[in-house]
Amino acid sequence: MAALKNKLPGQSVFCTRLLIGAGLLAACAVARPMDLMQAYDAARQTDAVLLASRSAAEAGRERLPQAKAQLLPNVGASLSRNQKQLESATPGLLGIEQTATSRYGSSNATLSLRQPLYRPFQRALVRQAQAQVDDSDAALLRDEQNLAVRVGSAYFEALLAGDQLELVLMQKSVYTRQLDGARKALVAGSGIRTDVDEAQARLDMVVAQELEARQNLEYTRRQLEVMVSQSPGVLATLDVQKLVLDPLSARQLDDWTARAEQSSPDVVQLKAQLEAAREEVVKSRAGHLPTLDGVLQWTRSESENVLAPKSRYTDTSVGLQLSIPLYSGGAVDSAVRQAIANVNRAEQQLEAARRDLGVRVHKEFRGVTEGVPRIRALEQAVRSADQMVLSSQKSFQAGTRTVLDILNAEQQRMVVLRDLSQARYLYLVSKIRLLALVGAADAAAMSEINSMLKTSNGPK
Repeated sequence: MAALKNKLPGQSVFCTRLLIGAGLLAACAVARPMDLMQAYDAARQTDAVLLASRSAAEAGRERLPQAKAQLLPNVGASLSRNQKQLESATPGLLGIEQTATSRYGSSNATLSLRQPLYRPFQRALVRQAQAQVDDSDAALLRDEQNLAVRVGSAYFEALLAGDQLELVLMQKSVYTRQLDGARKALVAGSGIRTDVDEAQARLDMVVAQELEARQNLEYTRRQLEVMVSQSPGVLATLDVQKLVLDPLSARQLDDWTARAEQSSPDVVQLKAQLEAAREEVVKSRAGHLPTLDGVLQWTRSESENVLAPKSRYTDTSVGLQLSIPLYSGGAVDSAVRQAIANVNRAEQQLEAARRDLGVRVHKEFRGVTEGVPRIRALEQAVRSADQMVLSSQKSFQAGTRTVLDILNAEQQRMVVLRDLSQARYLYLVSKIRLLALVGAADAAAMSEINSMLKTSNGPK
């Protein structure tokens, strides 16, 4: 307390304002909903599948320096020191054997350098390693594209589940009002028991749908939580006014297909695997070829010769070493046949992937192009359903419609609203999937879709 009293008034006011400002910032941070871009960034940092793929890519990139190292000079040194004991027996003048024992130390130091000059196997290994690096990088890009699809799908599934729950609650509120009105009309003598029973049956059904909708919402939020490794809290919802519907034409399908065949991570990866298989054929055939190395060696030895234990030698040699394989029992020919078979398999896998890619591009392209008129048609259907509800209510007041007609109109309206919400989210997910097939589902694409969300939102 004494320390607080000694503070200047300005300092106290400043500290108070600082605490208030920090509290307001914390409150804003808590109230701000999680949008798609935040979920995507969080998943990129914590998703186990992507982290494992990054580690695999890092490990795969090390193949290239390891392969290149086999074409660089190889320098080695060795040093040895021994203690030797020499026993010699020689006949004397009278034929009596005389034994002499001598002990001495010996040492040897060698420094060698070997430079590969002609090694076709190692050169093919370098080219194969480069193809394997491309394979690893393409696998990482594929997992990054799949992450965008998984996060986008999970995010919009959670929004759709929230929308469905809201629609069920709205329907529940409408049926409750209709039930209350039917009961009051029955008591007043102007209603019939059938209207009460019909409204009660619809209300009971929507209560069961509410339980299912809440379970689905919990599941979809849990699915998103696992990807981002944190509780998603409030999610930013779709701003219909900002929703941009791309007017793709059917003539662009061939362009998207060609683009996918050039830049799809799956195709790029299989092309790299095919190149690696072809270099394996070159490596296998190199088993019949000679190798040539340049060799430089310096050796210094002391007392290594038993005949001259006090000797010292220094030897320096420079030369070429040629190795020519003659016969390996047919192993090289077998390896070549095996490598050729693997090339044929890789070619067929690439062709199958291209065909499947064309089908997937066609599917997602139609999901985007046909999603636009479907959304427009459902928007018109919502307006018609709203008018139908209004007309049924007025006709009921005029005595030409029943409560059942109003309930049917309300149910039809909820169905159309649900289909419209689902169509909008399906359009966005199809767009992300289409971009992923051409390797373009990156942060920029996710940011563009994220701009269609509301910056502030109430709780779901």
